[in-house]
Amino acid sequence: MSDNIRVGLIGYGYASKTFHAPLIVGTPGLELAAVSSSDETKVKADWPSVAVVSEPKHLFNDPNIDLIVIPTPNDTHFPLAKAALEAGKHVVVDKPFTVTLSQARELDALARSLGRVLSVFHNRRWDSDFPDAERITGRWRSGGSGLL
Repeated sequence: MSDNIRVGLIGYGYASKTFHAPLIVGTPGLELAAVSSSDETKVKADWPSVAVVSEPKHLFNDPNIDLIVIPTPNDTHFPLAKAALEAGKHVVVDKPFTVTLSQARELDALARSLGRVLSVFHNRRWDSDFPDAERITGRWRSGGSGLL
């Protein structure tokens, strides 16, 4: 049995092809196990050994998948993440996490109640302007003001 975290990727559009699949494959400890896509040929052209399934539910029902990555249209994030969590999977959702705060809170509560990890993917986390945004947010939260 592999010690790798076996990842199921939902969809194979721009975000999956450009960011998620290469990052998963290039990260020690992760294994791109399966992709849910309507275009098997496109996935197999890049990742010939990766399983392709026709619908996300097949990833949710696969006992060998540990983690689901969701880089799909924004309005699908909530229902897909909820279904993945309810199936016992850990979940990474592309930004924006959800389209409403109530959806975000519901997913957070569900993940906590099930003991699952739920995270938001932000592909620009280490860009030069992101640390500035963190400092601004920290200053705002602490009631501070003025020049950084």
